[in-house]
Amino acid sequence: MTKKEIVKTISEEIGLTQLKTKEIVQKTFDAIVETLVEDTKAHLERGGEGPLGRIELRNFGVFEVKRRAARKARNPRTGEKVFVAEKFVVTFKPGKEMEERVRQLESVSAQGSGGSEAPAGTVGM
Repeated sequence: MTKKEIVKTISEEIGLTQLKTKEIVQKTFDAIVETLVEDTKAHLERGGEGPLGRIELRNFGVFEVKRRAARKARNPRTGEKVFVAEKFVVTFKPGKEMEERVRQLESVSAQGSGGSEAPAGTVGM
């Protein structure tokens, strides 16, 4: 689903114009990004004290900035060893409600396929 499709769905559900709904959705996304960036900057300015950027949306999940340590890696094309610098990444951990709703799809999937699918967490070969 794209942002445009999200806007259309929400607009139809709450009766706002798509233009106004798009503005609200974009402002929400902007606020998430801005909070993560500003909280992480504040963390660095405090000399690494306190938490990195984190936003907890109850019943949805947690967006969090994490530091990835510098490491040695290998270029898959050439096999050459390369150095990957330290960097910050954003992670998302789904909330319990989201996890449970997605997990319910397993029973729907098993019913629809006659149970012939591989167990959850496995990869078919």
